[in-house]
Amino acid sequence: MHYNKTITLKNSAVCTLRNADFDDGTAVLDVFLLTHTQTDNLLSYPDENTFTDNDEAMYLKEKSDSADEIEILAEIDGKVVGTAGISKIGKHTKVKHRAEFGIGIDQKYWGLGIGKALTEACIECARSAGYQQLELQCVSDNQTALNLYRSLGFIEFGRNPMGFNSRNKGFQELVMMRLPL
Repeated sequence: MHYNKTITLKNSAVCTLRNADFDDGTAVLDVFLLTHTQTDNLLSYPDENTFTDNDEAMYLKEKSDSADEIEILAEIDGKVVGTAGISKIGKHTKVKHRAEFGIGIDQKYWGLGIGKALTEACIECARSAGYQQLELQCVSDNQTALNLYRSLGFIEFGRNPMGFNSRNKGFQELVMMRLPL
């Protein structure tokens, strides 16, 4: 799946949103590790990552070659500052209508509109791929993200009070959301 769009951010900077591919492996892995250091709202810690640059490159090649999955990067002046993607829940008949969404943005670039643009890009790609529902999980105290998702039509369908067990905060409640496409 392929995507390419240029947007102007709230600070007037130009940002390119495009599907990540093999050549972006190192840059995408670097921003992944950085974003997972900056917030406790993401799934894992940097020291839990087992991917090498080559593993990441191969993963991105698979996504780039896929008709129904994608990893989109946000790039400013040639620097990758965030990524978002959609992945199928499964290939079986009962779940092939569903995709999941994930996102991570370098904290230095929060509040500029990158999160909204990446989310909208993933929604567009999920529709193009023929999914009928896009799903995500968000830490309940991440009000900025929850407000963004709600503004784009995501609906809460449940909560898991022990969704994450943070090294820093103990249990974190996860809000499960879905967007009918």
